[in-house]
Amino acid sequence: MRKTSPTRDASGRPMSPSGKIRLLIVDDHPVLRAGLSNLLALEPDIAVVGEADGGEAAVAMWAKVKPHVGLVDLCMESVDGIETTRRIRREHPQARIVMLTSSESADDAARALATGVAAYVTKTVNHEAIVATIREVHAGAENVRKGVRAPARAADSLLSPREMDVLVQLRKGSTNAEIGAALGISERTVKWHVKAMLAKLHTSDRAGLVARGFDLGLLKATRPAD
Repeated sequence: MRKTSPTRDASGRPMSPSGKIRLLIVDDHPVLRAGLSNLLALEPDIAVVGEADGGEAAVAMWAKVKPHVGLVDLCMESVDGIETTRRIRREHPQARIVMLTSSESADDAARALATGVAAYVTKTVNHEAIVATIREVHAGAENVRKGVRAPARAADSLLSPREMDVLVQLRKGSTNAEIGAALGISERTVKWHVKAMLAKLHTSDRAGLVARGFDLGLLKATRPAD
């Protein structure tokens, strides 16, 4: 029997059975990755064709599974979501990426979208919004933002509200674990915020962040609240 070639979309990527959207999920947290995979696989028009546990694995897997859309976590150890996007799009310029993140910062969203991410979606949105975004991006949508806070006022625009929360905790001398517990976020997310703040305030360590906070008027010379 003669073999037939798989049906391909306009970009030359193989279509899934029944024309489903081929989705690659990238997240270094196994429980979250499995949860997303199980949830999205229930959608009638989405086929989860691969799962990667980090940025390097995602880059290698992209060429093998040829997804239409990648759902990529922003905060990952070793290679974060932004660098993962850069590497994927360097090899596959037409790659369509939806970035999923805990950060609601408008600045973080703008930075991610500037790397070629098609959509920036926070983990505060519901399942339906994530599914809708995947469909929108597959259809060609760009610069999609969901769950992102409105930009901060000009006087506070250096840091996002959440980064200011972290800065206040840094002033107290708190560890990443202590900051995460106080703010109700993961230690990994705290690390991401600190990394972003170091870049924004042009300093190299946590003590420098606090010093710059005072210099710029972000922190006041009063005893921090307990």
